[in-house]
Amino acid sequence: MRLLLFFLIFIFIHDSIFGQTENPKLKITPLTGDFYIYTTYSIYEGSPVPANGMYLVTNEGVVVFDTPWDTTQFQPLLDSIKLKHHADVKICIATHWHSDRTEGLEYYKQKGIKTYTTSLTDEWSKKNNKKRAEYLMTKDTVFNIGPYSFETYYPGEGHTTDNIIVWFKDEKILYGGCLIKGDDAENLGYLGDANKTAYYATLKNVQKKCRHPKYIIVSHSDWDNNRSLNHSIKLAKALKKETEQ
Repeated sequence: MRLLLFFLIFIFIHDSIFGQTENPKLKITPLTGDFYIYTTYSIYEGSPVPANGMYLVTNEGVVVFDTPWDTTQFQPLLDSIKLKHHADVKICIATHWHSDRTEGLEYYKQKGIKTYTTSLTDEWSKKNNKKRAEYLMTKDTVFNIGPYSFETYYPGEGHTTDNIIVWFKDEKILYGGCLIKGDDAENLGYLGDANKTAYYATLKNVQKKCRHPKYIIVSHSDWDNNRSLNHSIKLAKALKKETEQ
């Protein structure tokens, strides 16, 4: 009886730990220094799709870039950050109006977190009944938080009319969001809200702004190399040519 009970407990613990590892709802991966990538998932066209965001730990609190796509993971992300770093999230910045970037804005606002989007993103969020931020950026904005400085940059229309990127010049980290696709992408993904002819010029603007990035974080692909921007530029060039034919 004791042996059977021990076996059942072992199976339960094994399934709980290793099952969660194989199919996590929230995954946090160190990037470099105080930078971390968090990944949540949602079902798109019948399959689970990862959505990467990023957060930065500073002595003045944590900054989160974009919100979880999975609505069940808004609070677990905050709890995980608190447990891991003994720090609270103070700021959340979303990079365009789609739900995989903005879905948690109202929840985080209710938690006392300062939420930001551009005014253009707010216009599109309002039009499409998406979650909206408390604070609006009317132009490219430099944030200085603790020892870190970063800039939000609007390079032009691409994946959406309002997409921005975040550039950490000193650390050479380019947070590209959904504007940049992974180097394994066969195309530029969902283009229902895209500017197909401007996409190429927009990515070239990113390339000019963000010289020699060491890390390029993309939303829905692996981010373990820095080839994604050049690859996306090639895809956008082909798309522009195809659109203009």
